[in-house]
Amino acid sequence: MQVHHVYRSGWKVAALMLLTSLLAGCGINTIPTYDEQVKAAWAQVQNQYQRRADLIPNLVETVKGYAKHEQDTLTAVIEARAKATSIQVDAKTLDNPEKLKQFQDAQNQLTGALSRLMVVSERYPDLKANQNFLALQSQLEGTENRISVARRDYILAVERYNTEIRTFPGRLWHSLMYSDLPVRQTFEATSPDADKAPQVKF
Repeated sequence: MQVHHVYRSGWKVAALMLLTSLLAGCGINTIPTYDEQVKAAWAQVQNQYQRRADLIPNLVETVKGYAKHEQDTLTAVIEARAKATSIQVDAKTLDNPEKLKQFQDAQNQLTGALSRLMVVSERYPDLKANQNFLALQSQLEGTENRISVARRDYILAVERYNTEIRTFPGRLWHSLMYSDLPVRQTFEATSPDADKAPQVKF
């Protein structure tokens, strides 16, 4: 009798293990995995935008030392930076299209202000030769490239996640187990070159 009970228990364990492996093999964990990848990709986007924001105060101070007459341009950069850093989109608000658009618009405004600052800087040969300015310019260019890569990676992660929850069998798992996970928003291209880093070289 005891042997029969052990035998039945063994079959239950084996059946449970088989069911678990079948479920894992057919994508039950794919949706949360892709969702975490979206969040990780977004964290990289935020990191790179923050890196850019951190470079701006030194850049503005350096330019100010050589181009005091460009106060309007410098003020525009400072104000755009303040607005961009005031709008934060974290994992909890990542599925809010309005919040994401506000974030994107603020960052695009800062990109435009920085581009204008670089154009203005070209009028000042002494500034262009300043080692601190050259170093900041190089760091800014590298950061813009990293922003472009991070945005692209985020867009790809969102596309992969959204495709999974809209197609079979992901759609089935989404309705049964992950209905609380929404369709994710992505960046909207504002121009054909929206995902290219702005040109900051002279």
